[in-house]
Amino acid sequence: MMLRILNQFLLVLVAGLGAAGCATLPDTDALIARHSAQETNFETARGPVSAKRNAAILAELQRKSGNLDILDRQMALEQAISDSPLVLGNKVGLLQDGAATYAAMFGAIRQAKNHINLETYIIEDDATGEEFSDLLLQAQARGVQVNLIYDSVGGINTPKAFFERLTKAGIAVLEFNPINPLTAKGPWQIYNRDHRKLLIVDGRSVILGGINISNVYTSGSAVLQRLIKPPAEGVAWRDTDLQIEGPVVAEFQKLFLQTWEKQKGPALAAKNYFPKLTAQGKDIVRAIGSTPDDPYSLIYLTLISAIGNAEKFAHLTNAYFVPDPQLLKALTDAAARGVQVQLILPSHSDSELVFHAGRAHYAELLAGGVQIYERQGALLHAKTAVIDGVWSTVGSTNLDWRSFLDNDEVNAVILGREFAAQMQAMHQQDLDASQRITPQAWANRPLKFKLKEWLAQHWGRLL
Repeated sequence: MMLRILNQFLLVLVAGLGAAGCATLPDTDALIARHSAQETNFETARGPVSAKRNAAILAELQRKSGNLDILDRQMALEQAISDSPLVLGNKVGLLQDGAATYAAMFGAIRQAKNHINLETYIIEDDATGEEFSDLLLQAQARGVQVNLIYDSVGGINTPKAFFERLTKAGIAVLEFNPINPLTAKGPWQIYNRDHRKLLIVDGRSVILGGINISNVYTSGSAVLQRLIKPPAEGVAWRDTDLQIEGPVVAEFQKLFLQTWEKQKGPALAAKNYFPKLTAQGKDIVRAIGSTPDDPYSLIYLTLISAIGNAEKFAHLTNAYFVPDPQLLKALTDAAARGVQVQLILPSHSDSELVFHAGRAHYAELLAGGVQIYERQGALLHAKTAVIDGVWSTVGSTNLDWRSFLDNDEVNAVILGREFAAQMQAMHQQDLDASQRITPQAWANRPLKFKLKEWLAQHWGRLL
């Protein structure tokens, strides 16, 4: 077992040498202080709303949510750091696990009339991948333009013939940051991976979250982890995604097209990528994307500040937990001021190194009053948070250094009590299927685990 971990160290080190040493996380306290002094503004499909309506919307949210300060402070900060507006009039559906998410994706692809933009970390040549490819080919054959971005490392086990079949049919296929430097269209950036999962259909609906295109839809944090440890057969995977219709879809479309342009993809077929959108529901949504090209991770700063603004509870569920000092401080500071901080983390993982690196921080978190639970009966892959019953996020972002510094990631932030109630019910379901880690039990864990944690924690930046 020790030999396997040491081999993982070497593979991660080789992948990361010369690529990860320069990037650093931002000073969140300074950035939050700099960007927090402004009013929150909302937009509709027709553009910004009046100051009077802004005030009315915020007042109604506060009335429903107990006048929580997170609304004023958090929304103003997000607005200051992100070009993406807080958009009214959306319909957000919560999708749990593969069956529900794939059914929604297949249905959207079958109904496509103009174009399909698909961005994914992993797309495998298995039964699930074949079903997707068949549906995409059918859409292309009926005149729908299909554009696909897949990550080179995430697709490392997928034969080139899989993508050639799509390309020959007219589907535009783009490999994100190729592993082979001879095929790179810009600087060779092996450590910058596209970890986003987006399916945008006709510019009117988007599905996003944690799920990949695979029989098990794995997307581990460690570079080359699919060479290190293949996913276990027959293991249930627990994931969360969203299906959104409404004006905010245009913001996710912008993110997809920015990636296509940055990666120097072929000229896209002329399609109606930005149709006129109308209100589809009452949900308030912001699209937040991050890339290593940004001055700092927008998602990282958003999450740190949301935890910092929490007054009642901060409930986070995440698959790959390798926290940095600022995230640890945000969690323990929140617990110290009386916020109920709950983390639901995996009880086992497809990346043993990441798993033990995260566990190395349990003692500090438990001592600081943070409640830790480990999900049983499934391999946890979700990346979600719900705070104070009004602020929620779902996306592709793990709580690790790679997501915050090295990956392209995308999350949706949803503002509102009704959706947060659904998130909280889902959190409770996972909590009921989890085992709580108590300080006493953790102190009495076997010595072999303590040794693995000690070894793994020194490699946290590269995971």
